[in-house]
Amino acid sequence: MTGAGGQLGGQVVELLAAEEAHEVVAVSRREPTSAPRSRHVTAVAADYADPIALRAALRDVETLVFVSSDGETAKVLLHHQNVVRAAADSGVAHIVALSGLDADLTSPFCYGVTYGHTEQLLYASGCSVSIARASIFTEFFMRWLTRARASGQIRLPAADGRILLVSRADVGHCLAALATDAPTGRHHDVTGPESLDLATIAGLAQHAWGVPIEYVDLAPAEYCVEVAREGESPWWLYAFSSMFDSVREQRWAAVSDEVLRITGSAPTPLRSVLAERLA
Repeated sequence: MTGAGGQLGGQVVELLAAEEAHEVVAVSRREPTSAPRSRHVTAVAADYADPIALRAALRDVETLVFVSSDGETAKVLLHHQNVVRAAADSGVAHIVALSGLDADLTSPFCYGVTYGHTEQLLYASGCSVSIARASIFTEFFMRWLTRARASGQIRLPAADGRILLVSRADVGHCLAALATDAPTGRHHDVTGPESLDLATIAGLAQHAWGVPIEYVDLAPAEYCVEVAREGESPWWLYAFSSMFDSVREQRWAAVSDEVLRITGSAPTPLRSVLAERLA
């Protein structure tokens, strides 16, 4: 399990280690600061930028659950090349990879292009694959909803684009389930249960939190100016704005039933997450 030090990776490690038959190698970028909570987990350090350490970490591994890197796309793609090559060189039989719903070389979204290239690497690796194309995480999108709770406005350049917010926990359960099943050889669209535009999301937040919230549709250039004035780094300004370019093209709008099919449980609706954040 790569990315084991993060919230998603840590969740998947716990899910897999809960079954006695599994021996889990929890790979993180830094040396673990505490002992694993389960005797079925071995913690190792291997940075995505270190091919030698990655090959050592993946030695004798049968199934790799591969959580994507982050940061600038050139670095991310290099990291993904390192992981896929290390898996192939180490004889990994099955790679369960986290990808994005808009994995497409023609996407306006910078990470959509990166995911498209990564999926090509995975299919060409010689390893069997199962790919979870996750929609936008609800927890990630809360950055804008939490701000709107205080300001009364969701100010984004999404037009009438619809999105399928999916909970991080649902994605984690899908990754764990795919890792314990036979390789599927294809991608699976992992989405929330509802395709929502921003005006509807604003209404759901207003109802859950009892405060006025409206959606203000910004022009892309206006959004960039506002975010730059707030001090966001140029890279993340580009990443966010290109994501909303993709949203406006309705690339995140099609509901899938894969969460239910893979895990046996229905995906978590946005209103449930908003209720949890009521306090």
